[in-house]
Amino acid sequence: MRPDSMATYLTGDNILFSNDAFGQHYAIEELFNDKAEPCLLWGEAMKYYANILNPFSPLVKKKIEEIQSLNLPIDIIAPSHGAIWREDPMQIVEKYYQWAQDYQENQITVVYDTMWEGTMQLAHAIGEEISHLQPDTKVKVFNISQSDKNDIMTEVFKSKAIAVGSPTVGQDILSAVGGWLDFLKELKFKNKKAAVFGCYGWSGESTKILRERLSAAGFAVTEPEIKCNWNPTDTDLAKAAEIAKVLCE
Repeated sequence: MRPDSMATYLTGDNILFSNDAFGQHYAIEELFNDKAEPCLLWGEAMKYYANILNPFSPLVKKKIEEIQSLNLPIDIIAPSHGAIWREDPMQIVEKYYQWAQDYQENQITVVYDTMWEGTMQLAHAIGEEISHLQPDTKVKVFNISQSDKNDIMTEVFKSKAIAVGSPTVGQDILSAVGGWLDFLKELKFKNKKAAVFGCYGWSGESTKILRERLSAAGFAVTEPEIKCNWNPTDTDLAKAAEIAKVLCE
């Protein structure tokens, strides 16, 4: 599916050797998808797509439509790594087609890094307000410096909106957040909203920088934000409701 990949179809046996497409960074001793633990398999398949293939989604959609138009019988899909799809192999093709079209679920993900836990308090306040306002919406909260970036990006992939927070450090954002935002931009997510928040001691540039970086990454950044001097007061924490409201709309 990627520009540098080539798939091979074995006639007679009806096997599609799909190279990088439809794989996972996941090894199973029994080799086949019907022998794998389904939740783990699908989680790894989505993580692989979100972190590697999402930037190529328009090409993925086009290539799947091209393959479908050939009407080839496919009994097995064998990727270069991960489980071999022999039980209902087209189920992973159907998932890729779904994932390639600006995929999202009813989920909002809050990501942040913090110095003295003020920004952490804001992050959890936003998450709590979202859950209160829209109980059916799944909410995930991650500290960027303590979580695997690929796991976070998989949750962003699933989300309709995100909130990103960082304190101001040296008239900038924390380096962990900056690096994460670089990766976020690479993945070219579409049709997602974002909000920003953070604490500061003196100059307070972090929310402005977060807003610029998220806009450059293709997110529609909402107006409400939380920018508080030192640790948040009850008044600052109450502003989490405004962010929750616009992200849930």
